[in-house]
Amino acid sequence: MGKMDEIILVAPRAHVFANETLTFEGVNSDQETIGKIMKHIADNFKEMRRGDAEENPSFKQPIPYVVIKREDEIFVYERLEGGGEARLHNKLSLGFGGHMNFVADLAFSDILKLNTDRELDEELMIVEESKVKMSTLGLINDDNNTVGKVHIGILSALELKPGAHVEVKEKDQIAGRWMRASDLKEKSVYDRLESWSQFIVDILV
Repeated sequence: MGKMDEIILVAPRAHVFANETLTFEGVNSDQETIGKIMKHIADNFKEMRRGDAEENPSFKQPIPYVVIKREDEIFVYERLEGGGEARLHNKLSLGFGGHMNFVADLAFSDILKLNTDRELDEELMIVEESKVKMSTLGLINDDNNTVGKVHIGILSALELKPGAHVEVKEKDQIAGRWMRASDLKEKSVYDRLESWSQFIVDILV
């Protein structure tokens, strides 16, 4: 099965943003708004073939998006030519995550946690004892490009202990390294960040 035949979770845009009354651009950290949008997703999500969802902006694909932090550093990665998402090749990113798959007999919050843990485990090697806490930062939306139009990010930060080691698993697709958060504001770096990651730098640095 090709990746575009994968069955993923989506939610109708009209429900997610309550007929555009809750629409925003960038990162939204307002707890009341986050609560409303997350409830709308939880109450209205359905399954759809990924290839169809990618071409249908009437639906938003909820994407867990986790920033890995270690003191004043953030783990940054570059999508290489071997990676699957051609639209993001050679872009820098701060967030790890991906599409969500349905899990029967679970609430949406539990489905989200399972998918988030699975994505991190698939992409990174992190010793469990290195993890300090996972905290929610907000939601990400960017309707100004073809990738953003069909996704909504569920943004979290995973705090690691000082000196914690992180390694990417798919070295043919991703190259990762630690960077000081303040360095992410440098134009040569910031301009290479994908839009969601630029939003994150804007609120974290």
